[in-house]
Amino acid sequence: MEKILIVEDDSKIAELLHSYFGRYGYEGRIVEKFDQVLTEFKEFEPHLVLLDINLPTFDGYYWCRQIRTVSTCPIIFISARSGDMDQVMALENGGDDYITKPFHYEVVMAKIRSHLRRVYGEYAPKIEERVVELEGLTLYPERLEVTLNDKTTVLTKKEAELLEMFLSSYPKVMSRNKILEKLWDDMIFVDDNTVSVNMTRLRKKLTELGIEGAIETVRGAGYRLNMTWNQAKS
Repeated sequence: MEKILIVEDDSKIAELLHSYFGRYGYEGRIVEKFDQVLTEFKEFEPHLVLLDINLPTFDGYYWCRQIRTVSTCPIIFISARSGDMDQVMALENGGDDYITKPFHYEVVMAKIRSHLRRVYGEYAPKIEERVVELEGLTLYPERLEVTLNDKTTVLTKKEAELLEMFLSSYPKVMSRNKILEKLWDDMIFVDDNTVSVNMTRLRKKLTELGIEGAIETVRGAGYRLNMTWNQAKS
C-alpha cells in the first residue's frame, strides 16, 4: 500500500484528505508536530508528500528542502497562495507540483495517482541500478547504501552524493566550494559549516564499515579520499 504524508495545519482539510486516501486504497498520515516534520517523514517513509506553505515554526519551503536531503519522493504543494512567485518558489525549493486552495479533492487524487505512476508505477523509467566501486568499497546511489567486506551501512541522500563525488574523482582533492556547488545549489541559505557537518557524518558512516580516516582534510585545499580500507587489506 502506497503511503502519503499530509503536512497541513488546517485540521479539517487534513482529515478530509486522509479520509479520501483511505477510500482510494492509500495509507495516509497527518503530521502532528510541525517542528519535527523531517523526523515524521523518516519514520513513516511515505511514497508522496502533500505540503502546505504556511505552517507553524518553519514554512513549507524549508521542510521541502529538508526532505530533499534524504529523499526524491514526489512533493505536491497545497496552498491558498496563488501568486506566480509562490509556485516558482515551491518548484525551485524541490517541489514537483502545486495545487491552490480551495481545490477539488478529485483533482488532488488525480495528481497524486499521476505522480505515483510516474515515479513507482507503469510510467517509471526502467533503468539499471548504478554502482560506483573503488577497491572493494561499493556505493549503490539509488539504494543509499554502501558496502565493504559484506558489511553494509545506509546513507542519507547528501552522504551518498558526497561519497559518489569522492569515489568518482579519486585521487583528486575536492574543494569546499566545489562540494557546495555540487550538492547545495538548490538551497538558498547555506552555512559554510554545512560541509564540515556532512563530512563528519559521512566519516562516521564509513567508520561503521571499519574504515578509519577514509576522508582526509587537505589544509587550504579541501578533502581527499584516503584508501585506508585498501591498505588494511594489504
